[in-house]
Amino acid sequence: MIPMDRIRNIGIIAHVDHGKTTLVDCLLKQSGALSGSAAMQETRVMDSNALEKERGITILSKVTSLVYNGHRINIIDTPGHADFGGEVERILSMVDSVVLVVDATEGPMAQTKFVLTKALARGLTPLVVLNKVDRPTSRPDEVDSELLELFMALGASDEQTAYELMYASAKEGWCSSDLGQVSTYVDAASKGQKASGTMSPLLDAIIARVPPPKGERSGAPFSMLVTQLEANSYLGKCALGRITSGTVRVGDRIRVLEPGTSNVKEEGKVTKLFLRSGVQQIEMAQAGAGDVVAISGVPTVSVNSTIAGLDISQALEFIPVDPPTISVTFSVNDSPLAGREGSQLTSGMIRDRLRREAEINVALQVVDDGKSEALEVRGRGELQLSVLIETMRREGFELSVTPPRVLFKKNPENARQILEPFEEITIDVDHESSGVVIEKLTKRKGELKNFSDLADKARMVFHIPTRGLLGYASEFKNDTHGTGVMNHAFLRYDEYVGAFEKSRKASMVCMSLGTATSYALNTIEPRGRLFVRNSDEVYPGMVVGELSKDGNDLDVNPTKAKQLTNIRAAGKDETIRLTPVKPWTLEEVIAYVNPDEAIEVTPTQIRLRKQILDSTKRKQLSRRRVSDIDELLE
Repeated sequence: MIPMDRIRNIGIIAHVDHGKTTLVDCLLKQSGALSGSAAMQETRVMDSNALEKERGITILSKVTSLVYNGHRINIIDTPGHADFGGEVERILSMVDSVVLVVDATEGPMAQTKFVLTKALARGLTPLVVLNKVDRPTSRPDEVDSELLELFMALGASDEQTAYELMYASAKEGWCSSDLGQVSTYVDAASKGQKASGTMSPLLDAIIARVPPPKGERSGAPFSMLVTQLEANSYLGKCALGRITSGTVRVGDRIRVLEPGTSNVKEEGKVTKLFLRSGVQQIEMAQAGAGDVVAISGVPTVSVNSTIAGLDISQALEFIPVDPPTISVTFSVNDSPLAGREGSQLTSGMIRDRLRREAEINVALQVVDDGKSEALEVRGRGELQLSVLIETMRREGFELSVTPPRVLFKKNPENARQILEPFEEITIDVDHESSGVVIEKLTKRKGELKNFSDLADKARMVFHIPTRGLLGYASEFKNDTHGTGVMNHAFLRYDEYVGAFEKSRKASMVCMSLGTATSYALNTIEPRGRLFVRNSDEVYPGMVVGELSKDGNDLDVNPTKAKQLTNIRAAGKDETIRLTPVKPWTLEEVIAYVNPDEAIEVTPTQIRLRKQILDSTKRKQLSRRRVSDIDELLE
C-alpha cells in the first residue's frame, strides 16, 4: 500500500463544456496512466457510456488514478450539467480538494456557482484552472476578478479565497501559473510550432496544495462510505468509495449498515478489491484509509450505505443531495400499437428497473403508491429524465410517460402558502436576439437580475420559476437561430408566483386506426404543422399535428384514402408534396407535450398521444380536471 501522505484525492468540477473531461484525458496521457492501451489514441476516454459519447457530455461521475513523482492522485471527473448535480454532491465526501475548471472566455456560469457552493460548504479549498486561455477571446484577468467576487459572495473563508490560479489549454496539453509563459505558448502555436509546456505544473500544485487524506490505518477498524455502485458481469454489484479508517483485505468479514438507521443489512466477506488506474481496473490484495477502491461481496449494498468490519455498529454520515424539482409518471404502454417492438412490457419489469436506477442514482426518487401500475419518478430536470427514458428504450422497454410537472410544497410556517422551485438561468445571445428573449422570459414570470456585454454577445441572468423553463428550450433555439447558449441551476424554493399564459396551440388528434395517407395529410396540412408522415401507423387519440390557431383540439382522419372510380378525370392528378416532418427527439417531445397528453416511447418510435384515448371520456374528464395547486391545498 502507498503511505497515506503520498495519496491525494481530488475532484474535477466545472460548468458544462468548460473542459473537465479533456483536462483529465490530458493528465492521464501525460502521466503515462494510459500507456500501452488503445485509449491512448482516443479523446474523452472517461466518457465511456454510449449516451455520453453521442451527446458529448458527462452524465456519470468517473473515478481514475495516476502515479506522479511517487504520489498516487485519485481523480473524480464529474458532470457539468445542472440536471446531474447529484453526481457532484455525493463525490465531495471522497475528496480533500477540488480543481475548479473555468472557461477563460465565458467565466463563471450557473453551474460553476452551484458546484463551488457545495465545495466551499464542505470546507474544501479549490485549485482554480482557467482553461482555453489560448483562444483569442480569452479574458483571464476579468474572469479572475469575477471568480474572486463569486468566492466572496458565497462566503468563502480567507484561506479559500487565496486560491491557487493556473492557466491552461487542456486541448493543447499545457498549463502554467505565469501569464507571461502562457503568451509564449500561444505565440508558438500561432506560428505553427508545438508548445513545449506540459501539465506538470498542475500536478505539482495538486501535490503541494491538496492535503493528504485524514484517518488511521493501523489499529483502527475498517469503514467505508459507498458513493457509487458499479455493475460487473462476473462479480455482480461492486461498491465504490473512499476508505475512511482501517485496512481491508480480500477474505475479510464485513457488514453493510443502512444509512441513517445503522441497521445491519447484510454480512459477507470481501471477494475482490479493485483500484482504477487510467481506464483499467487493478486487482489488489489489501487497501487502507485514504484509498478509493471498489469492493465486491455484498450484493445488497446501496449508495450511502456503510461497509465496515464486524466490530463497527454506527453508520458513517453522508451528504444529503438537494431535493428533486420536477416529476414524470412512468406506466405501461397501452396504445393499440403496444408490444410490437419491445421486450420489456409489463409494469413489474418497469418497476424493477426504476428501483434499480434509484439505488444507483441518489438524485432520482421513485414513488410507488402501491395502488396503481404507474410510478412517479422525481428528478432535477428534463435532461436527466430524458437520459433515463432513452437508456430504458435502448434496453427494450415500451413506456407511456406523462409530461413533466413541477413539485410544489407547502410553507411549513404557513400551510396556505405554496412554494415552488426557482432556477437561476444564464443566457448568452446575440444583441439582436436579447429583446425577444427578455420578452418571453418575462411572460414566464422571469426576473432579469443582470445584463452585461460579453465580447460580441449579451449575457443575461434571470431568476425564474422552474415551470417557466419547461418547454422553453425549443422556443429559445428558434428565437436565437441556434446561436444562443442557455444554462440553469436550481436556486431555491420560493412563493408561488401565479399562472402564466399558455404558449402552445391546440392539437390535431387522430380519430381512426390505420396508416396515414398522403391524400388525407394533404387536406390536413393547411390547418397546421404535421407530426406524422405518409405510411406512418396512427390510432385514435394519437396527436398527429399542431393547429396554427388557438382554440380547442381538432379531431382529424389522416387515414382517409382517395376513392377510386371508373370515371376518367378531366385533369391529371397533381403530385402531392408534403412538408418534410422532422422526427421527435426525447428532449423536444418532453418540452413540447401538453398536460393532458402522454409520450409513447418504444425502442424505435416516439409518439405523442392523449392520456385518455377515447374522445368522449376525454371531453368529460377535462371539465373535472384539478390543478396541482388546488390538489395541494385540499
